[in-house]
Amino acid sequence: MDVRRDAVDNGSIVNAITLDPQTLGIINPFTDTPRSPQRRISVNSRVDYQFNSKNTLTLRYVYTHSDVRDAGLGSFNLASRGYHVLGDGHTMQLTETAVLSASVINETRFRYFRTGGETIANSLTPAIQVLGSFNGGGAQIGQSFNTQNNYEFQNYTSIARKAHYWKFGIRLHGETIDSTSPQNFGGTFTFGGGTAPVLDANNQPVLDSSGKIVQAPITSIERHRRTLLFQRLGLTPARIRELGGGATQFSINAGNPQLAASQFDVGVFAGDDWRVRPNLTLSYGLRYETQTNIHDWRDFAPRIGIAWAPGSNKNARPKTVIRAGFGVFYDRFALSNTLAVLRYNGTVQQQYVITNPDFFPTIPPISSLAGFQPTQTVQQISTHLRAPYIMQSAVSIERQLPLNTTIAITYANSHGLHLLRSQDINAPLAGTYDPFVPGSGVYPFGKPGPVFLAESAGLYNQHQLIANLNARINKDISLTGSYVLNRAMSNTDGLGRFPAKPYDFTGEYGPAATDMRNRFSLTGSINAKWNVRFSPFVIVDSGPPFDITIGRDLYGTTLFNARPGIPPNDLNAPNKPGLIRTGYGLLDPNSTPGEKILPRNYGRGPGSVPVNLRVAKTIEFGGERKGAVAPSRAPAGGGGEGRPAGGVFNAGGGPQGSSTSSGSRRYSLNISMSVRNLLNHTNPGLIIGNITSPLFGQANQPASGLGGGGFSEAANNRRLELQMRFTF
Repeated sequence: MDVRRDAVDNGSIVNAITLDPQTLGIINPFTDTPRSPQRRISVNSRVDYQFNSKNTLTLRYVYTHSDVRDAGLGSFNLASRGYHVLGDGHTMQLTETAVLSASVINETRFRYFRTGGETIANSLTPAIQVLGSFNGGGAQIGQSFNTQNNYEFQNYTSIARKAHYWKFGIRLHGETIDSTSPQNFGGTFTFGGGTAPVLDANNQPVLDSSGKIVQAPITSIERHRRTLLFQRLGLTPARIRELGGGATQFSINAGNPQLAASQFDVGVFAGDDWRVRPNLTLSYGLRYETQTNIHDWRDFAPRIGIAWAPGSNKNARPKTVIRAGFGVFYDRFALSNTLAVLRYNGTVQQQYVITNPDFFPTIPPISSLAGFQPTQTVQQISTHLRAPYIMQSAVSIERQLPLNTTIAITYANSHGLHLLRSQDINAPLAGTYDPFVPGSGVYPFGKPGPVFLAESAGLYNQHQLIANLNARINKDISLTGSYVLNRAMSNTDGLGRFPAKPYDFTGEYGPAATDMRNRFSLTGSINAKWNVRFSPFVIVDSGPPFDITIGRDLYGTTLFNARPGIPPNDLNAPNKPGLIRTGYGLLDPNSTPGEKILPRNYGRGPGSVPVNLRVAKTIEFGGERKGAVAPSRAPAGGGGEGRPAGGVFNAGGGPQGSSTSSGSRRYSLNISMSVRNLLNHTNPGLIIGNITSPLFGQANQPASGLGGGGFSEAANNRRLELQMRFTF
């Protein structure tokens, strides 16, 4: 049994652009580091019982309780956006292993996993989102509850017969969710950037020589500032909007927050490792998967691989091994996706969206929204949706070098089909919607209202060249290094990705979120004087891509994912009103028909250089009493501390090396220090791609990481953690 309690008081970094409440001047930037107390208790227990020489039963029970206050802060989220998270988890695992004969082993596994959580917002006030500047008001999660039950049964059989090693089995998995989610029941005001009149010192529009009002791009925070300023001056909502103020959008949900859903999936497989010759092994197999909630019964996944050691014989260790393989790998359509569609079907809950609302900051009653001509958002799942899958193939050559060194060169290719993405199938037809003309647009379904369709029409292609070097230089030094040259392209980065322009997927196929071109890593172990062990872990990454958007709804979809246009390459292009000069050239936030749109994920962020190090020393003392009998060990493996290693059903899990008999007097004291980001190098997090944000092209958070005990943390760049463990 392992019992553990964690108490971690990490901070969150708020890095935003806000307004001075007195003068309404822009505070650039506004920073804060609120504390987020996090507590967790975990109990991990395991019993192994051997019925006889052929049958063994392992029972494991894990309980966790977590309590996190002021969660959700950081980045653009101000202190008012915090919420309290309470969670409980119960996991019971049963594993029965039967040795049916000298060549046949059967393993039966059952797992029941239950989680229950409650989330309580610190504030119930309406949310205010000033895109790319700050998020204020309440977190808009109300008091939410979520209970999830998972049941899983597995049975696997392995048979060894001469040159063959057969494996076959089945996996059955069921899942239920009971959810209460009053998400956005208090309403959200959104302020975006755009084009507005240039104002003089008296807040009056500036006129050009012909008497027309001069227009220029403004940021989201400037729109918010003008709104508050002109409200304070007593101007009418109509006049505030004429001067470039007013909220861009208001959204609110209503209806029944309670919902339940369930899902079941099954997978069966059979495979064989056939040793054709002493230096040639052929592996082949077939897997079939299917699930409820989607109409897809075609998920067959063949796999084949070969390993060949040319010129070797059964008595000599091969110096060269050539490997090749191909396989199909499916992803399941998550139950959470089904739950969202059931919830936002227009009947259980209603999502109302009002463009250019003039009632900020007042929240009108739901019954009065009809007078503001709101659009209602509905979510659906395509009847043709299939489970996404990736066809992976690889070929490698591995060579043994002098000085206990091995090098392996691998080329890997991934081709993904039916990846998940979404689109608004009721978006206004091209050329019929004008964001400056209320009520414009011709809609396929006859009336306004986004219909977000989840579909499996995404494409993914990846090429990788991988070099691995493993060197066991001597008994004290062992190092492993790798370099990956990577190219990944896709037209989606997940179900939450919508095309920037409805009915037009031009420019959607571009760098995938995984398109980090270069990666170098180094790990190893170095035993120094006095038996001090150094374990470095170094990763050097080139920058990931990010999408560049204008932070406005140009096409009547209620989404703020429109990308800027690229002005034509002519002499008049720089003179077009409203162009924004960026590091990627002149960009047009008011693209016109026929103007080329910036491709998806066109931006490229900076790289990262995290250098981590662990230094440890173990002091052993004591000994065994004469005549003492050494204890038998429990099955090896396991991760302890409530985190099983090697898979969910790993038979191990207890503290390793801690078994003693009554005659043993052996003790050990392990002292170690883990250093994350030893060089204190600032590794940026997500890059802000909204060109109307004052922080465009920058990161306002460091790269995320896990602190002690698995808690999240972001308020430190370099972390040193001292640990001691006494074993007896």
